[in-house]
Amino acid sequence: MRVLFVEPPKDIWFVMGEYLPPPYGIIQLAAYLEQEIEQITIKVLDCNAQAVDWRGLEKEIASFQPDIVASSALATCNTYLAARTLETAKKVNPTILTVAGGQHFTATAQESLEQFSEIDVIVRGEGELTLTELVKKAGTRSFRQVKGLSFRSNGKIRHNPPRSLIVNLNELPYPGYHFVKDYMHKYHFSAMVGPKTPYALIEGSRGCPYRCTFCSQWGHWSGAWRQKSPKRIADEMEWCVQRFGSRFIWLTDDNFGFGKRAADLAEELIKKDLPEDVMWFTQARCDDVIQYKTTLPQLRRSGLRWVLLGVENAKQSTLETFRKNLTPEDAKQAIKLLQKNDIFAQAMYIIGEREDTADSLAASRVFLDELDPDFVIYSILTPFPGTQVYDLAQQCGWIEDTNWAHYDMVHAIMPTVTLSRKEVQEELYKCYREFYGSWRRRLKGIFSKNALKRRIFWYMLGRGIVSQLKTLFQTLQ
Repeated sequence: MRVLFVEPPKDIWFVMGEYLPPPYGIIQLAAYLEQEIEQITIKVLDCNAQAVDWRGLEKEIASFQPDIVASSALATCNTYLAARTLETAKKVNPTILTVAGGQHFTATAQESLEQFSEIDVIVRGEGELTLTELVKKAGTRSFRQVKGLSFRSNGKIRHNPPRSLIVNLNELPYPGYHFVKDYMHKYHFSAMVGPKTPYALIEGSRGCPYRCTFCSQWGHWSGAWRQKSPKRIADEMEWCVQRFGSRFIWLTDDNFGFGKRAADLAEELIKKDLPEDVMWFTQARCDDVIQYKTTLPQLRRSGLRWVLLGVENAKQSTLETFRKNLTPEDAKQAIKLLQKNDIFAQAMYIIGEREDTADSLAASRVFLDELDPDFVIYSILTPFPGTQVYDLAQQCGWIEDTNWAHYDMVHAIMPTVTLSRKEVQEELYKCYREFYGSWRRRLKGIFSKNALKRRIFWYMLGRGIVSQLKTLFQTLQ
């Protein structure tokens, strides 16, 4: 059996600057298949790292002659790219079994199979066990007993019962970086750690115990939160450093969860005595940073240099609508605590909630200016399939843009009560312009004592990021 995993040609999300991440989802699946099935030949094709365009993808498929092609999707905005990848596979050989998966296709399995004839099967939810069983049965094409699978059968779309989640994530193999080792040096994050700093992604947990209305993660993982042990995470980090030279490690957890687990991870990493230039990044809740502030010095010693905080909004009523269980004051305390411990504090902020007005968004900009995080990414509230926001927006008829390619948190998909989509789009630009256009903030950034903050502000100054944002936003309107 020959299986080809494809990361399609695509544009990288511009808001994060110039960067190229490893295709974590498909290399994890590839590693699991390799572990579970002996008679199998696996290839991972990362079109972005290997500079393969759509015509080149067709040639690569023809050359490898796969029995199965599975496309990475990662986010809703990549839906059409995944479909085009599988369409390309069918063009090369109509008998190839084409597979889609991930959060978007899980939430839209019926719709996607109706819309995209090039998709043969959809792996819903957690992929390892379902995909492995699918591959084992691919020769017979008899999938009726494969839990977690959606497919066509006798002209009808069939959804098999869901599959139970993996109980112990520690039993998963390490991600299959060996499948992309020849171009590991291509993966970079220019704005934060420079274009030549090797970096890797590591998964420390799946899911989240919280239920934010705009987030598709907790629903995708069936409301469960499962963690790898601190030792397993530390071992995996060490493996990436020693085997692939990684110096920047992105812990992909949707909610890292500070506390004893974080303290234990820090202890494990400190014991390993990794090179001083190794750093890691994660995202966390503001209240966790506050509650477990005593762990911050130890985490900093372990190499934690950068934390993304879900600040989300300045209005308590909006935070309650989002079910964040946070207050604006939590954000202020968390930012100060991270900065006090020399940990780069990034804030995520959402505009475009139904009750947003021009005045509330002006107040938001004042709030962020006073909050003064080291870096902020503003995004527009996006109704991703599988979220409560999507269900409500559909029910109420708020969705005005159904082009999945625009579901990237930069395009305005819905108006608010008082603002049109075009006005929401303009407000997003104003947010970026006022935060990053301030010369006071620029000078403070380029002369900051924090190395990451200095780097990103020099990067933005050299690239004229705010001007680029203006140009892009004007084209989106």
